[in-house]
Amino acid sequence: MTAQGWLQIAVYLAVLTALTPLLGSYMARVYTDRRTFLSPLVAPLERLAYRALRVDPRVEQDWKDYARTAVVFSALFWLALYAILRSQGIQPFNPQGLGSGSWDLSFNTASSFVTNTNWQFYGGEATLSYFSQMAGLTVQNFVSAAVGMAVLAAVIRGFAGRGTAQLGNFWRDLIRTLLYILLPLSFLVALFLVSQGVIQTLAGYLTYTTLAGAKQTLALGPVASQVAIKQLGTNGGGFFNVNSAMPFENPSGLSGFVEALSILLIPAGLTATFGRMVGNRRQGWALYAAMAAMLVAAIGVSYGAEQHGTPAERAAGIETAAAAGTSGGNMQDKEQRFGIASSAEWATATTAASNGSVDSGHDAYTGAAGAVLMLNMLSGEVIFGGVGSGLYGMLLFVLVAVFIAGLMVGRTPEYLGKKIEAREVKLTLIGVLYPALAVLVLAAVAVATAAGKASIFNAGPQGFSETLYAYASQGNNNGSAFAGYAGTTFAELAGGLAMIGARFVPMLAALAVAGSLATKRVAPLGAGTFRTDTPTFVFLLVFVAAIVAALTFFPALLLGPISQAFTDRLF
Repeated sequence: MTAQGWLQIAVYLAVLTALTPLLGSYMARVYTDRRTFLSPLVAPLERLAYRALRVDPRVEQDWKDYARTAVVFSALFWLALYAILRSQGIQPFNPQGLGSGSWDLSFNTASSFVTNTNWQFYGGEATLSYFSQMAGLTVQNFVSAAVGMAVLAAVIRGFAGRGTAQLGNFWRDLIRTLLYILLPLSFLVALFLVSQGVIQTLAGYLTYTTLAGAKQTLALGPVASQVAIKQLGTNGGGFFNVNSAMPFENPSGLSGFVEALSILLIPAGLTATFGRMVGNRRQGWALYAAMAAMLVAAIGVSYGAEQHGTPAERAAGIETAAAAGTSGGNMQDKEQRFGIASSAEWATATTAASNGSVDSGHDAYTGAAGAVLMLNMLSGEVIFGGVGSGLYGMLLFVLVAVFIAGLMVGRTPEYLGKKIEAREVKLTLIGVLYPALAVLVLAAVAVATAAGKASIFNAGPQGFSETLYAYASQGNNNGSAFAGYAGTTFAELAGGLAMIGARFVPMLAALAVAGSLATKRVAPLGAGTFRTDTPTFVFLLVFVAAIVAALTFFPALLLGPISQAFTDRLF
């Protein structure tokens, strides 16, 4: 590991921490219907949107109405996206004349983008038209992110509620998220990316002759607009098959830094939003500290493992330079422009944030680093996680932690002054354990059946890791992949169902918990109250998240990446 690499990681974390309270404060104003600096420009558009949808934003909803609206809205967008993907051959903005993919691929893709997963069993530039990329995927990148953030706003109101069952209005939260947060931020990031060389065009692909006389085709398209929201909305689906390792999608070190920062920007900022909306900023900082601690540990292990290299590389003498503290290490499937530090930082952030975009090949990471990337997802995507979904997932872990703390001190567990009782604990466990159950069941079926084995590319522990990673990614709405795992009808259908369940079961559980807490009275702090805004609670929260993931998945990790760590070889 090098000083330059650590400095790069430190700068990244410092900038993220500095921006968290600024963006968080702004988003709190958005969700509490207060005036912002964008109000003079955006408020007329907001009112127009309500009139077009024929909704009254002043009508409040309880958790059941809120959940019903969110689910039906998402289902309608699933149908719309599936129709776009299946009718590609007759669409405009298709200069390459690309036809539609198979029905099962379209099912998986629609499920992927509606659930904010953006898993891809296809190469974007070889499969989808500009219309499908813009009207289908990019639109859904905005909408799925907005749904997650809207639901979080409702959940926070439930935690902060004072004797009312109302959690807000889904349409108001959705429209304000889009107009005040996602669209302005995406415009700024897209404009910056274009200035760095990310392409944005509707021109057809370019065919040219190389110096050797061969004919090659260079894919073009409206890339910058999709890259901006795919990072900011923790979507992750790349315009190009090689994702952010492609120079047209990520042309420079500066663009790479901004794209990586965008992955965690909103999820981190929402912790500060939580603190302001519940009236205690220390609560928000406690959540940020727990998430950041897990992120830093994950980056440290993955960076160290990749810089150290594999046993096969060391045996071959490849790591001589790295041993001297200069360069070297595992550079397989790394973009040469970014190196190991940037690749490890990006890989850790993208798997921690339910993003899934990549600038290197995760399949070629060492066993130890690959285990870290899987654990980031298997923790329930709560190390910042997806926009909205990551924080309400972490709040479920908070309730588990305060329940355990209550058992240890012999008191009824409380959070924000509200008692956590049997109903909340049962709903919390459904939200926490469902994704884990789905991952383990689907991975077991995939490695035990001929239909599942057809997707596995590598043999031995690495082949099992491919399968476990695929369902860990889809079963936690992440979207990144070990490159070798192939799309078959079984894999596409199983993965699509995993993504839908992983999105909506925890979402409904979180809303139900919020609805239950919203009507409870707040008890005043006493001498025996267990404080949840202290370093002690941060440590307990990290420990609970880690131990749940370890107890659930350690046997599976032993069969895959941990075994691979002892047998790593050059592929």
